[in-house]
Amino acid sequence: MRIGIIGAGAMAAALGGGWAAAGHEVRIGARSAAAAQALASEINAVRGPVTPDAHRPGDVNGSAASPVEVHAATIAVAIAFADVVLFAVPVLALTELLSAHGHDLAGKIVIDCTNAFLPDESAPEGVTAFVLSEEAVAERIATTAPKAHVVKAFNLLAAEVWAGTDRVFDGARLAVPICGDDAAAVQTVAKLAEDLALQPFPAGGLRRARYLEATSVFIVGLWFGGLDARAMLPPLSAAFAVADA
Repeated sequence: MRIGIIGAGAMAAALGGGWAAAGHEVRIGARSAAAAQALASEINAVRGPVTPDAHRPGDVNGSAASPVEVHAATIAVAIAFADVVLFAVPVLALTELLSAHGHDLAGKIVIDCTNAFLPDESAPEGVTAFVLSEEAVAERIATTAPKAHVVKAFNLLAAEVWAGTDRVFDGARLAVPICGDDAAAVQTVAKLAEDLALQPFPAGGLRRARYLEATSVFIVGLWFGGLDARAMLPPLSAAFAVADA
């Protein structure tokens, strides 16, 4: 599959590097050509040389792709190259990005892994917390680029988790909730999650992506405060509710 990574930070490195290691064709596009080249070189150095007989996953149509190195590109070239585009940029950069390239996203699957966080200035003294600076980032992307197939995924956890090798915690495989309106796009992103040894969780349409964004800001605040957010939820076997009479 051809993947265009827009951004050259930690999330771009974690997901782009993981997909490259899984055999996907990756282009890194960023406003800074030097930053894009540095990240492409970093990913290639971790992967090592590509051998002529290397097997790569099929593209969205199932055909095999030829093995290639990760390359840096302009944002426009990375988007044009890709079947799937990952937005791994700060939320504040999205307006300019969409203004310049929104029309280029027509027909593309766009993965939004961004979060709009701000420190919670009203939090009690000594409490680390965050609030959303924007309630529905993924929906804004879809409105601005209406011909793109926008999917919200990979926003709940820090880049360091995606870059790590641990995938099973307390006997359960780490999951990636996925929200999107296009069934084929959701299925494609689910496959990309599986390629990172993650468990995809289809979580509804794109209008539910705002709940993923709110969940992220809430649990990240708990983690920053030293609280184990996993302790809030029992396993599925113990999770039940009885309707009120």
